[in-house]
Amino acid sequence: MPPDPRPIPRFIADSSQEGVPYGRFAERLGEAFREACGRIEDLPGETAPPEKVEWFPERAWGGRVWVPATARIDSPDGPLELFGHVSYIQPEDGDPAGFRAIADFTDVLAEENPAWRIDLNDEVIGRWRGENGRAGDVTLIWGVPLVQGAQAATAQLETETVDQEPIVDNRFTLVALDALKGYGDDVFCEVKLWSRRADELASETLYAEEEPDPAS
Repeated sequence: MPPDPRPIPRFIADSSQEGVPYGRFAERLGEAFREACGRIEDLPGETAPPEKVEWFPERAWGGRVWVPATARIDSPDGPLELFGHVSYIQPEDGDPAGFRAIADFTDVLAEENPAWRIDLNDEVIGRWRGENGRAGDVTLIWGVPLVQGAQAATAQLETETVDQEPIVDNRFTLVALDALKGYGDDVFCEVKLWSRRADELASETLYAEEEPDPAS
């Protein structure tokens, strides 16, 4: 076969091995996530930390295991969603160590946006560098299908599938390149949901569409 004209990395993360965390380990992750929530500087005052955290399947990349999370809370300004992740190092023989967590919040909620077909979150966790300045963001993507019958999720750069995972407990986690530069126009990641028969059920980018200018 001839050389690949766009030799980008695909399927760069380990598949989920443990699925959605539970039990004592989920409690340990929850401690780290709540600490990260407490460091959010612009969170409305008198907002209590989340009691319940929704975890997503873990993925391993770059020497760390990444576990995304979301949580709903009430604030003086109304309901909010906290989102972020906890990552850690998992030795082959030994206990997880080196826990790190980040968190942020949004007041843009899925139930207020009936046109959404996937409720998505993402966070850049690394950088890929190719030849001649070509590069892309290694991005952790997690989400919840808002359509019935979704069995798998994929991350795609144009026509190339760069990651895929089954949907577990109505949630999924992907790790894929985004904002790919150096191959003509910038290429952005698109998340797709698939049925058991491989029918496409939904497709969303990681970027909010701009509202039309009423003056135009």
